Amino acid sequence: MVNDRASLVERLLPKPGSDPVEWVISDRPVDYEAAVAAMEERVDLIRAGQAPERVWLLEHPALYTAGTSARDEDLVDPGRFPVFRSGRGGQFTYHGPGQRVAYVMLDLQRRTPDLRRYVAALESWLIGTLAEFNVRGERREDRVGVWVRRPDRGDSEDKIAAIGIRVRRWVTFHGISLNVEPDLSHFAGIVPCGVRIHGVTSLVDLGIPVTMAETDSVLRREFERVFGRTAPVAEQ
Repeated sequence: MVNDRASLVERLLPKPGSDPVEWVISDRPVDYEAAVAAMEERVDLIRAGQAPERVWLLEHPALYTAGTSARDEDLVDPGRFPVFRSGRGGQFTYHGPGQRVAYVMLDLQRRTPDLRRYVAALESWLIGTLAEFNVRGERREDRVGVWVRRPDRGDSEDKIAAIGIRVRRWVTFHGISLNVEPDLSHFAGIVPCGVRIHGVTSLVDLGIPVTMAETDSVLRREFERVFGRTAPVAEQ
C-alpha cells in the first residue's frame, strides 16, 4: 500500500474546552541533555494534569543523536561531534545551528490515542509549512519524515525534515526537526535515519532565503491548523 499515512485524517484537534498549547521559543542554543530533562519533567506534569501541553522550538549545538533503532555502523565519523543516545524512535540524526527543532509534548488522550495518526499529523504540519514556502514536501510509506524531489539532480529525493518521537502513557515528547539553513556537510558523519540512497536538503539549499523567525511564524500557524490553538509563553 502506497502512502497509507496520507489516507489518515491529518488533524488531531483536542477535545472542546481544552487549554491552548504553550508555544515556547528559545533564542539561543540549548544543551541536549538539559532539553531532554526539561521534556521529561513536563511530560510528568502533563500526565498528572498539572501543566498544559507544550511545543518548544529551539536549536542545539552541533551534535548527533541515536534513536532506539540506531545501528553502530551508521555512525560514520564518531569523533566529529558529541553523540547522545536518545529514547526517541528512529536512528541517527544530526542537530545543529540553522535547524529548527520542535519538541512536541501533547496528551493524546485529549485528542486521539493513535500513534500512526499522530505521526501523520506531524507530517501534515511539516508539509503545510513547506507549502507556504512553495516547497512540495512528500511522505514515503517506507520511511518516516518529509522528502522533496530534486528534478535538478536527476529527480533524486532529499530529506528536509525528520521525525522522532517517544510516548509515555499517551503523552508525546521529542518531535521534529526542519532544516532551515544548517551546514549540510555535517550530515556526512552519519547515515541519516539509516537511509543511504537519498540525500538531505534545507530551505536555503533549495534557494529559499528564509529566516528562522519567518519559519517559526509559519510553523505556528500550520500547527494550529492541525493541532489547535496555541498561547505564547516566556522562553524556556
